[in-house]
Parts: sequence; structure tokens; C-alpha cells
Amino acid sequence: MRSVLLVEDDIFDTMTAEKSFAKFNVPHQLRTAFNGEEALDLLLGRNGAEPIRPLPEVILLDLNMPRMNGIEFLTELRANADLQHIPVFITTTSSMDVDRLDAERLGVSGYILKPLDFETSTDLADSLSLLEKLLN
Repeated sequence: MRSVLLVEDDIFDTMTAEKSFAKFNVPHQLRTAFNGEEALDLLLGRNGAEPIRPLPEVILLDLNMPRMNGIEFLTELRANADLQHIPVFITTTSSMDVDRLDAERLGVSGYILKPLDFETSTDLADSLSLLEKLLN
């Protein structure tokens, strides 16, 4: 079973992602965090959080969140020797070049515009390819 950590502060985007993964019947364990700080707590087992073990195979990361945004989270993730290897896909409504450049500078695996809704994609083959890439 594949392990995915979704770091997303919007409950509707979280529900859409959950439904999209379920639609393709891909065995996965989806854990969620509502901001970067909470995600780090889950990954490191700090502040009373039960650590995610095994570590997620991929992280889907929103950029615009309260408390600790996606770029701040990614900076800390990449600085941690135990976590820096985890592939991260940025998910955001932002198409601003500065966001894309910051994410690429921090070694993201991909940059995906939301919503993460494979069900309404105009090209099912692209959706399946993206889902496979996220979980392989």
C-alpha cells in the first residue's frame, strides 16, 4: 500500500483529492495535515503527534497555507537528512512564476495546479499517468 501525505488547508480540496484517489482503486494510505507545521509534526513525531511510519512515499503540498506555508515547509523538509529524499509535488491555484521558481529551487518533483480532480480531467490518460507518477 502506497503512503501519501497531503498538506492542504482547504477541506474541499482535501475531499476532492481523496475522491480522486479512490476512483482509481489504487491501494494507498492518505494522511492529511492542514499546514506545514502540522505536517512536520507528523513526519518527526513532535508536539505529541504520532509519527507517520513508514514515511510517506510522496507528499502533495499546497503553497498557500496559514502558520507555515508550503515553501517554508519544503525548506525545512529539504534541510532534514531523514526527510529530504521524499518526493514532493506542489499543488496550488497559484501560477505565479516566483512560486514555481521557489519550488523548483527546493527540488520538487512536480508542480500541479489545483483542483486535484482526476475525475473531471479532459484527458483520462494524463490523469492516470499523473496518479501513477505520484505513487511510483
